[in-house]
Formats: sequence, structure tokens, C-alpha cells
Amino acid sequence: MSWAGPEDVYLSTSLASYLDKKLLVLLRDGRKLLGILRSFDQFANAVLEGACERVIVGELYCDIPLGLYVIRGENVVLIGELDSEREELPPHMTRVSAAEIKSAQKAEREASDLKGTMRKRMEFLDMD
Repeated sequence: MSWAGPEDVYLSTSLASYLDKKLLVLLRDGRKLLGILRSFDQFANAVLEGACERVIVGELYCDIPLGLYVIRGENVVLIGELDSEREELPPHMTRVSAAEIKSAQKAEREASDLKGTMRKRMEFLDMD
């Protein structure tokens, strides 16, 4: 039986180059997670240390701490390295508390639901 050397690991997966680096992970449900990649497997399951969920509503944002976080690989849409020397968000973004961002999310969801119900009510006016 032959063992794969370190060079084989780097050829077989690109996640190895992200180990011990700060990443942004976009999930299928739209959540954005930030953290340091500590481990992964062949299914792209990943372990983030110091993870937080970044919630953005309009020009407001909040980082909700999650701690050590395991991500199932099938839920990952995108993984990217964050530049530690660069500002992560544009200067016009305002950091708010978790309670404020939750209420902003609720208001945004209600506005979206209202828009959908109004569209359904107005379908009879479609004059094709």
C-alpha cells in the first residue's frame, strides 16, 4: 500500500490551501459564515473556528458569533478567502446589535410578503 505525500493532498483538493485562513462561506440557504478553516474532508464538510454569521439587511449588518461550527459540504455554495489586511465591508455599512438586525430582517420579510400578496391581488388586472 502506498501513502499519498503532501503534494498529492494539494493536488487532490483546493481546500487544503485554505487551512488556517479566514474564509467566507456562502451556504445554499443564503447565510454567510465567516471563520478560520481548521479541518475538512473529502465531502467538503468543514470545521470553522471562531465562526460568526454575517447578517446584512440594507446598509445594516451584524456578526452573530457561533463559535466552533461544522458545515455539511452539500450546503456549501461558495468558499473564499478573506484578506485580513483589507476592510471587510464598505464604509457606508453600519454595525448594529443582533436584536436590531433581527427586527430589520422581520420588517424586510414582512415587506416582501406584502409585495407578494399585493401582486397576487392585482393579477386580475393583467391586460395581455
